[in-house]
Amino acid sequence: MAFDYSTVFRPGLPPPAKRWSGFPKYNFVGGHNDGAAVPVQDFIDAAESVLKREGSTLATYSLESGAQGYRPLREFLAGYLNKSTGMQQTADDILLVSGSLQALDLVNDVLLAEGDTVILEEAAYQGAIQRFNRLGVRGMGAPLDDGGIRADGLSNILDDLKKDGVRPKYIYVVPTVQNPTGTVMPEERRLEILKLARDFDVPIFEDDCYADLTFDGERPRAIRALDSDGRVVFCGTFSKTIAPALRVGYLVAEWDMLSRMSAVKRDGGSGALEQMVLGEYCPAHFEDHVSNLRGVLKEKCDVMLETLSAEFGTAAEVSNPAGGIFVWVTLPDNVDTMKLFEVASSEGVAINPGAEWVADPKTGTHKMRLCFGNPTIEEIRDGVTKLAEICHREFGVPERGANIER
Repeated sequence: MAFDYSTVFRPGLPPPAKRWSGFPKYNFVGGHNDGAAVPVQDFIDAAESVLKREGSTLATYSLESGAQGYRPLREFLAGYLNKSTGMQQTADDILLVSGSLQALDLVNDVLLAEGDTVILEEAAYQGAIQRFNRLGVRGMGAPLDDGGIRADGLSNILDDLKKDGVRPKYIYVVPTVQNPTGTVMPEERRLEILKLARDFDVPIFEDDCYADLTFDGERPRAIRALDSDGRVVFCGTFSKTIAPALRVGYLVAEWDMLSRMSAVKRDGGSGALEQMVLGEYCPAHFEDHVSNLRGVLKEKCDVMLETLSAEFGTAAEVSNPAGGIFVWVTLPDNVDTMKLFEVASSEGVAINPGAEWVADPKTGTHKMRLCFGNPTIEEIRDGVTKLAEICHREFGVPERGANIER
């Protein structure tokens, strides 16, 4: 008879994970990217080169580069970020981490305690929302428009909290290709948000993980680049630009913050081989690779938007993202996207129900996030068509299985 672990589990655990059974036929969830765009041969060449030269350093933790991660990769990032974001950083200002989720965990580990308050966008990254909930932290959703967080809405929240004697621990913002709406905050708005943070003496956590994937290759300067007093902690990742399974991200911050995050990073160092390969690959190839990937993703986005328009018509309000790998869809109020998720999943179509991507779950019950990074163009067309048929069958939306005659 098997031992009953339920008698010793600690209280408050999340629900158990389901056993892996493979991806659905039409997979519109997660941060997956285009498989054909992964630079496999260049990675093979980079791995062979760096291992021949430095492979013996795998015998030590941190590759003789220290706890902040492989120094050649940090040096590449310092130069690239200076050019692409306007931030003037050095390798010593960067901490390599196991993807942006570990970045979130480290910032939270240093700054948050149960009962604290954080301000985030009203539609926001699911991973951040989940972490706030598990920590017992109150997340206050700030209103959004097509330029990101509205400065007037943020100001009102900060005013109300101040009147209640509450100082939020930080403002969490994804200003460039916002997740899930896909918008880009203009520089003027960034300066307004930064001024409010100064006026109310609150730090900002800037999550920039999709910023390299604007379809036109343009982006405003990072909020951290506009910051004069070091209150902005910046996060980026290679998960979206190269490959999610690499699990390599990075934090940029002042040393008083970086040193604290390094001290609570208790994993003995993030994956060393991945850092070595990226450090070898990126200087020669990264920018050309990202330029090519933008074109691949723009084509997929266009197909997703065209198919949603053809299949859902005016029944769906669909974001027109400036980049990235997803669209944000608002359906009529009678459509419960959690139920749609359950039914569609059983029929091979995976979607992200909107309630999981908003600060207040009640406001997302008729919304959904669809990721187009990984499916092929044919799968996007067929999968969205099938999703519309399921939605029509379950909710009468759209009025026909599709808004075109078959």
